[in-house]
Amino acid sequence: MAITKLDAIKSLHPTAELVMVEDEIKEWHSEEITQPTDAEITAEQNKLQTEYDNNAYQRNRAAEYPSIPDQLDEIYHNGIDSWKAVIKTTKDKYPKP
Repeated sequence: MAITKLDAIKSLHPTAELVMVEDEIKEWHSEEITQPTDAEITAEQNKLQTEYDNNAYQRNRAAEYPSIPDQLDEIYHNGIDSWKAVIKTTKDKYPKP
């Protein structure tokens, strides 16, 4: 996922009101908030992209973990140690960076 300029601006100033056309700020309607510079926006985009990239393991794990009902069923029928083994398989496949 690519972080857009609007994503970066909303991260810097969540309440900012603005108009963007083709990835450029055309109107800034938040007089109490200073409009960020292009350098500030780019720096925030880079920061957000790095955070997103570094958390890929979380998204990958979430997609592969069994559903909560299946996990509870595993615990009920086979015990906590068996459940831990099932979960560990996914954690080992997608380790934290």
